[in-house]
Amino acid sequence: MKIIGLTGGIGSGKSTVLELFKFLGVKTYSADESAKKLVNTDPYLINLIKSSFGDNIYDKGILNSRKLSKIVFEDTEKLKLLNSIIHPAVAKDFKLFLNSNNEDYIVKEAAIIFETKSENSYDKIIFIQAPLEIRIERVMNRDNISREEVMKRINNQLDENLIIDKCDYVIRNENIEDLEDKVLSIHLDLKA
Repeated sequence: MKIIGLTGGIGSGKSTVLELFKFLGVKTYSADESAKKLVNTDPYLINLIKSSFGDNIYDKGILNSRKLSKIVFEDTEKLKLLNSIIHPAVAKDFKLFLNSNNEDYIVKEAAIIFETKSENSYDKIIFIQAPLEIRIERVMNRDNISREEVMKRINNQLDENLIIDKCDYVIRNENIEDLEDKVLSIHLDLKA
C-alpha cells in the first residue's frame, strides 16, 4: 500500500483536497483532525498537555485550542513542546489506521511533513499551494481570528519555496473546478 502525503501551508486547502480524494473512494487520514480528537479523548495526552500548559487550558474537559494557539504561536519553544507531545500520539493513531486498511494507496494530510523531517515516510507527496491573500482570508474566516494572528501562524511554517521542489505533485488551489480536475488526474496517475 502506497502512502501519499498531502501538505501545504495553513489555508491552502488541504482539507478540501482530502475531501475530493475521499469522494473518489480513496481512504484518507487527517493528522489535524486526529490530533483534535486525541487531545480531547486520550487521557495520557490530556494529562501531558495540562502539565505542560496548565489545567486551565481545558474548559469543561475540552481543550481551549484558541487559548493554546495564542500561547504556542507567540513562543517557538512552546510550539516545539506541543508538537513533541502531539506528534507521537498521532503517529500511533496513524499506525492503527494503516493496520486496518489494505488499499492501493491512502492519502495522509499532514501540515508539517518537512518540518518533522518525515518526508521519507511517504511514497509520494502532494503540495497544495494558494496565493497568500487567499490563504489569509480563508483562515481569518474559518478561525475568526485577525490578520496578525494568521500571519503569526504562517510565519511559523517553512517557506513553501524550500519545500515545493521536493514534492511529486503541486496543486495550485484557486478555484474548485480546476481543483477537482487536478485531484482526479493525480488519482488516475497513482492508480496506474
